Amino acid sequence: MKNVLRLPFITVLILGLLLAVSCSNGSSENNNNNDEHENNPPVATESMIIDHQHTNLEYVPLEWINKAKTDLHIAYGHTSHGSQITTGMAGLVEFMNGKGYEEDLFAWNNGGTGGALDLRDTPFSGASDLGNPNRTAWATATRDYLDDHPEVNVIMWSWCGQANGTEADIDTYLDLMSDLEEDYPNVRFIYMTGHTNGSGLAGNLCLRNQQVRDYCEANNKILFDFEDIEGYDPDGNYFGDKNVTDSCAYDGGNWATEWQDSHTEGVDWYECSSAHSEPLNVNLKAYAAWWMWARIAGWDGGA
Repeated sequence: MKNVLRLPFITVLILGLLLAVSCSNGSSENNNNNDEHENNPPVATESMIIDHQHTNLEYVPLEWINKAKTDLHIAYGHTSHGSQITTGMAGLVEFMNGKGYEEDLFAWNNGGTGGALDLRDTPFSGASDLGNPNRTAWATATRDYLDDHPEVNVIMWSWCGQANGTEADIDTYLDLMSDLEEDYPNVRFIYMTGHTNGSGLAGNLCLRNQQVRDYCEANNKILFDFEDIEGYDPDGNYFGDKNVTDSCAYDGGNWATEWQDSHTEGVDWYECSSAHSEPLNVNLKAYAAWWMWARIAGWDGGA
């Protein structure tokens, strides 16, 4: 009787081992098929709004800085205002070297050579920013570039002054971004607000930027909030309600030069090229950019 009862158990055991081997082989084959996408940044399950609250690099774990450099391949289209991010990131390298970080930890270049972040600065053909030569050419240029460079997994474009358009203009931008996201699901697309222009909270530009912000918050998008960063100094003092401009001037002064004058260059802030603005504004955008790269690479943003 014992031998009769043992036979089904042995049979089940053998079948189970065969099934396990079969599943293991199938899993291995599936992994091989996905090798080209294994380093794609995770898909966002909630909105990622990068603004003045995300400008302290001391909170970003070094493992996620390195993860971003390993995994991200970024293409960024912009003109002069958008260059504030890249010139800030360029100046940041030496500044952070002087603070005891690993040598050239925050380096970047086209291709990511030498262990740097792969950030391709203005690599597109047929468009220079979100409004030049028109409001749709950037989307075509993005498709052409992604089709030729399938390794790229992050796309970012900035405005110059064209965010100050109509509600329909912004809807066109949002629709084109949505179409790109649908057609290139392995790429993370970064939305952006436009720079300040002194028109105040009731001005059209503020309303259009809020239109972008609301859409991103409601639809789990990644937003680099260019306008918001220009409304706060590093101490959290708010100037957005004082008709602040892209130069950081407001009704009563200039928050960037005031902060720079009361702090030490090379210790609290660093000198760098800053189109239309002051170095401190560009410093903050560089900090926020690296915070964003770490988040896109998978950091949850926790302290």
